[in-house]
Amino acid sequence: MTPADETLLDLALSRALIDRSARERADEATVARALGDDRTRVLVLRHGRSRVVGGDGTRLALRPPGPSDEGRVPWFLGRHDGVAYLAVDEPEPADDEEGAGRGAVGVWASLREVGSDLDDLEVGLLTTATALHGWHSRHGHCPRCGAATHVVQGGWVRRCPRDGSEHYPRTDPAVIMAVVDDDDRLLLANGTGWTPGRVSVLAGFVEAGETMEAAVVREVQEEVGVHVTDLVFRGDQPWPFPASLMLGFRARATATRLTLDPVEISAADWYTRDDLATRVAEGSRTLPARVSIARLLIEEWYGGPIEEPTGEPRR
Repeated sequence: MTPADETLLDLALSRALIDRSARERADEATVARALGDDRTRVLVLRHGRSRVVGGDGTRLALRPPGPSDEGRVPWFLGRHDGVAYLAVDEPEPADDEEGAGRGAVGVWASLREVGSDLDDLEVGLLTTATALHGWHSRHGHCPRCGAATHVVQGGWVRRCPRDGSEHYPRTDPAVIMAVVDDDDRLLLANGTGWTPGRVSVLAGFVEAGETMEAAVVREVQEEVGVHVTDLVFRGDQPWPFPASLMLGFRARATATRLTLDPVEISAADWYTRDDLATRVAEGSRTLPARVSIARLLIEEWYGGPIEEPTGEPRR
């Protein structure tokens, strides 16, 4: 695990100022009260994307409650400085009153695209809203009896009207690891189904009854046939695409011969810093989005930001 004197990675999606106010959302009248308060701010999601505006920095285009919200089931995200924040899922085009019609400003963007540019409050709002959107869109029916469930507790519970069971958003832990050898080369791989030249560190889900550390060792062994040791925890962040918590590690390989799992990995290699910088600059290798923990693990090993051929870090 992480030595006491080692600072964890500064991860974009781990930043959050919102008080989730779990006790308040358990009160079924909370959402109605929030809709009646003109200080409340609403985050609108459309197909998993939210409207953002630029200017002196990227900001969410939050709005006050409107008449159309009464026909929806808003999700209660929490409070900050006494202000309630809600999210609504809007599958159809917005009308002018909702600020997305004629004359509206801003663009619709996903958390992947703008997560690293938002401030600490807004990135927490969009991360939470994105996670809830993914859960609600996939879990509309009771897993026990198949009945359509009802949304309660401000969007944080789905209740079955037939058998009374309650269902909650789930989070699946996944490990992601920067593996280096004794020459301080970094192991990067191209997953099956990825575009050629796209590389990243290895990752995989924690299995039932397994610790994080055991998952790191197992995943690296399974995917590239290498045993690792000296694990160091580097940080964690939510990854709601749709429902993961990424647990970042650094590890040392005890050997360098690679035996790839053809189901998971199409190519893998060891990179020096000069190798990686050259291949990224020439465009033969592309890196993960800078909002991801994968990018931060790579750049921590590299010693700083890695620029893409455009001159700007890839989103």
